[in-house]
Amino acid sequence: MQEVSGTTVAEIAANSLPAVRIFERLGIDYCCGGKRPLDEVCQEKGLDPAAVRNELDAAAGARQATDRDWTTAPLRELADHIVRTHHEYLKCEFQPLAERLEKVYRVYNERYGPTLTDLPEVYAGLRSELEMHMFKEERILFPAIAAIEAAAVTGTPAPRTPFGPLSNPIGMMEAEHDSAGQALARIREITGNFALPEYACVTYRALMSGLRELEQDLHLHIHLENNILFPRAVEVERSRR
Repeated sequence: MQEVSGTTVAEIAANSLPAVRIFERLGIDYCCGGKRPLDEVCQEKGLDPAAVRNELDAAAGARQATDRDWTTAPLRELADHIVRTHHEYLKCEFQPLAERLEKVYRVYNERYGPTLTDLPEVYAGLRSELEMHMFKEERILFPAIAAIEAAAVTGTPAPRTPFGPLSNPIGMMEAEHDSAGQALARIREITGNFALPEYACVTYRALMSGLRELEQDLHLHIHLENNILFPRAVEVERSRR
């Protein structure tokens, strides 16, 4: 790991999947809020920066050879990975989570009084926004990135797009990522960090487990786009103009 106090959380996460796992465990935001120096974030959270850096260095040293280095992989491969791994995950999980939430919200409000207030609305808003977000990425942005990368490989000019430079749709996608991050934070707040009451049934437990997993997957999903795919795509496009 870079021994520079000003190195940002996003820069560290972009080069190390083990670092991502450490940040998740420590509650350090490496996606939407990742563009802040590691030392600053550690001090804000009451963590010893030196101890965290040592842990990151140790994890980097033990990194498995099978980990894919997405900072050097072809952009099209990374985009395909995001779709296959993270988009498909969301498409599979959204409806089952919604059904668990509907059951828990209805039953527990009837039996115990106000329960998970506002969660259905926040979850529905997150789902709706992300479904449209993924559609735009799969149909418009990712194909454009692949075409620009192909032009770079063949040494031809970057193809013109109806939306102008990639920075235009990327800016929109990043804004939507910020909105998703706010929704995730609100879900964590409403659920009390996915806390389980003593009387929680199997469905309630499955709901909390699913929401926690959704948060973790989305953090990694957004990180791969904001901190690796998008900056690399913009750089490739600039080299072809």
